[in-house]
Amino acid sequence: MKTKTDKKGKRNLFAYFVSYYKPHKVTFMLDMLASLIFSLCGLFYPMLTRQMLNDFIPNGMVKEIVLFGIGLVGIYIVRACMNFYINYCGHVMGVKMQAAMRSDLFDHLQKLPYSYYDNHETGQLMARMTNDLFSVSELAHHGPENLFISSFMIVGSFVYLCTINWLLALIVFAFLPVIILVSIKAQNDMNNAFTKSREETGNINATLENSISGIRVTKAYANDVYEQDKFEKNNDAYVFWRSKAYKAMGRFSASMSFTTQVCNAVVLIAGGLFCIKGKIDYGDIVAFMLSISLFISPVENLLMFSEQLQDGVTGFKRFVEIMDAKAEEDSPDAKDIERPAGHVRFENVGFSYDGKAEVLKDINIDIPAGKIYAFVGASGGGKTTLCHLIPKFYKLEKGMIYIDDMPISEISNKSLRKNIGIVQQDVFLFTGTFKENIAYGETDATDEEIITAAKRANIHDYIAGLSDGYDTQIGERGIKLSGGQKQRLSIARVFLKNPSILILDEATSALDNATEVAVQKALFDLCKGRTTLIVAHRLSTIKNADEIIVVEEGRIKERGTHKELLEKGGAYKQLYEAQYKEYDEGESPDEKA
Repeated sequence: MKTKTDKKGKRNLFAYFVSYYKPHKVTFMLDMLASLIFSLCGLFYPMLTRQMLNDFIPNGMVKEIVLFGIGLVGIYIVRACMNFYINYCGHVMGVKMQAAMRSDLFDHLQKLPYSYYDNHETGQLMARMTNDLFSVSELAHHGPENLFISSFMIVGSFVYLCTINWLLALIVFAFLPVIILVSIKAQNDMNNAFTKSREETGNINATLENSISGIRVTKAYANDVYEQDKFEKNNDAYVFWRSKAYKAMGRFSASMSFTTQVCNAVVLIAGGLFCIKGKIDYGDIVAFMLSISLFISPVENLLMFSEQLQDGVTGFKRFVEIMDAKAEEDSPDAKDIERPAGHVRFENVGFSYDGKAEVLKDINIDIPAGKIYAFVGASGGGKTTLCHLIPKFYKLEKGMIYIDDMPISEISNKSLRKNIGIVQQDVFLFTGTFKENIAYGETDATDEEIITAAKRANIHDYIAGLSDGYDTQIGERGIKLSGGQKQRLSIARVFLKNPSILILDEATSALDNATEVAVQKALFDLCKGRTTLIVAHRLSTIKNADEIIVVEEGRIKERGTHKELLEKGGAYKQLYEAQYKEYDEGESPDEKA
């Protein structure tokens, strides 16, 4: 949703917030009309009371008293209907606005680059998606309504008080500056405390999400006390800041109550003196005392509304922080590609995550279509980063990568990624069925295509043997599956996607030897006819690669075939021999491999 920005490019928060009301203009106007009628009805009771005390009761007008009583009940019925509409339809409007914001936020999160998620915790993002937007929806509904009703009641009741006795009305009005000063002081304290407490809510969610996801590791290491301590630290911080907010609210509430009571006492004394001097009669004093609450209560409500306002404003600001995060964008001249041959070329590529320490330096590699290139070296050398630059997970800083001699900057992100398949060591599976997880590779795939992909990944027989077959639930993140089954499921996804470029990032390093052999068969079939980049620690798995590239500290150390690199006796041979140092002297690593 586009909104106006200032000269610095920042959004106008008020205009942005108001823009979410546009689809609900009719509901909003009716809500305001209902609020007006609700407010008007609230003024009738003191008016009728004054009339009864000054006229109907002294003159014994029984019929008028009954009629006015019936009329008052009718007014209350109307007021109850307006109250129902405000609470029902107004809240539904707020929920729909919340849903729209949540949809916009989710859509924007899908478009943010990898680097954004490197620096933001899942729990914090979830807190903004749920808790923050709930507070915003409450503000969206109650904000205009409270402002309208309270403002109308303040003005209307003050005018009515003046019609009874303008001197007493001025006495009541004189207390207004005191009430406002008390409110301003409390709001400053509450604003800071509510902001901090909301941040701590996000920290609690982040800790909770992390601890629950890693519960099996926690149990394996018997670290439940350690996890509890981490959680309690965030929990205590939340209590501290929320307590400070409620302390400020307590000061505000106590001060407001005291000010109101003093006001009532002053008016009662002044009214009594005026009555003795004949400047006001008994009925008017009673009506005036009843009407004071009509003036003071909306002032209190308006100022008490500051908590909800602070919560809502803080939540909306946190929402806007994400919405203002720069999304991935295609270059203006970017084009879609159908199915490239898969020729990948790195030309003077350099990259750093923080703009300072270079992770990759002057990388030049030419990978012909259909060839298998393997990347080896110590952890942190830049192998995975190099592969992540191809699908534009991170933005290139120096040099260029070409696909079929076309700069990736001129290829749309979506079409580029559609043609790249990735199999990683840490397989992510979605909660759902086998069918749904395989179909993630091509959401429009038929059942026959899904089954074919599963067969090629050597997992069909296992799935077919289950009672619910492909409709079997795999559990959260595939918890019911073994490492090999997860990996083959991810391979089936890629078979279904059928990309021309394949990236295998430590795809089998977490598997046992027997499982690795089974998965390797599926991977070997997957690599056929595709340009393949393999990041590997187990050197035995990449001996047949067309070329092996050793990457150290972001640079290409050496390159060649397995045989050539062994003959060179350089870094690759040292890595290779280090993996087989447990073998007996005189026994070849190749023989054992």
